[in-house]
Amino acid sequence: MTTITTTDGAALYRLLAWLSPAYPVGAYTYSHGLETAVEEGRVTTRPALVDYVTTVLRAGAGRIDGALLVAAWRAAVAGDDAALDDVALLAAAWRGTAETALESMAQGTAFTGVTQSAWPDARFAAFAARHPRQVAHPVAFGAAAGFHAIPLRPAVAGWLAAFAANLVSAGVRLVPLGQTDGQIATAALHPVVEAAADAALSADPDALGTAAPMLDLLSMRHETQYTRLFRS
Repeated sequence: MTTITTTDGAALYRLLAWLSPAYPVGAYTYSHGLETAVEEGRVTTRPALVDYVTTVLRAGAGRIDGALLVAAWRAAVAGDDAALDDVALLAAAWRGTAETALESMAQGTAFTGVTQSAWPDARFAAFAARHPRQVAHPVAFGAAAGFHAIPLRPAVAGWLAAFAANLVSAGVRLVPLGQTDGQIATAALHPVVEAAADAALSADPDALGTAAPMLDLLSMRHETQYTRLFRS
């Protein structure tokens, strides 16, 4: 399998574009259960927000998604369509609630569509055609990164950092917190993101698991929350 260890200008440009809040995947519409946590008084301060996002990255969807992204990247780089399809199917079946499934699949669909239009690649298009509107966001991102020669470590660390930043942004609006508090929270999460990337790189896709049932419970309660700003 080919190992890519450097980030050239074209690869870096793609990575920054795909991770930008301006990339139209709709991430800003999801809070990953955080809206319910704030509604119930579980997250009311900056430290509590950092704890929430830390849990997501260490023991929730971040742990799973990072590993799936890595598996998709490796399959794409190896040209192993069967392995890539297996990762896509695993990711599609993984989510514990309807809203977190929507969060992942809708963003994956959006990412796939805009990436095919702006950064066309025949291999990525063929992969997407085999799974119409059924590619989870981390798998779509990992496959695209592999096909476009974006190094693995920056790809997974960047994706997890963007995931964390989106949750911090949701917390800034929901708690509410000031913009400076949001940036302080983002800075505090840096070692958590790096550790999550390390875990993703060493994860065994056949032995994945999570240990944060409260995140799923909050997501389930969000489905029937009376007043909502977010889709999850």
